[in-house]
Amino acid sequence: MQIDIPEVKAEVEAAFARYETALVTNDVPVLDELFWVSLQTVRFGATENLFGAEEIAAFRAGRSPKGLAREILRTSITTYGRDFATASITFRREGSTRIGRQQQSWVRFPEGWRVVAAHVSLLDAPAG
Repeated sequence: MQIDIPEVKAEVEAAFARYETALVTNDVPVLDELFWVSLQTVRFGATENLFGAEEIAAFRAGRSPKGLAREILRTSITTYGRDFATASITFRREGSTRIGRQQQSWVRFPEGWRVVAAHVSLLDAPAG
């Protein structure tokens, strides 16, 4: 298996950038599009556990559009072959000292790259 094939990595980076823009602008249709529409799709958030695309879409539809801006501190995108990738970031929301972590598993489907599993969590800032 080839890791980080340049053109595949570029595709995933572009899909991830599209996701990030949609997230901070609350573009719900694009967020819904970028998650695999399946009962097997899972998203664990900072305050919620969502199983299946319907639960994820309902969460997105009901979420407040306020306070979504964030600064990405570190990004790691790795592709495995031509059809699977992980995207991991750390981030900080404006006005918060907590460090956020987001990890996604992406799969290439005929309709394009889609998130099949995601996890978001928050850590208290290191003392010091």
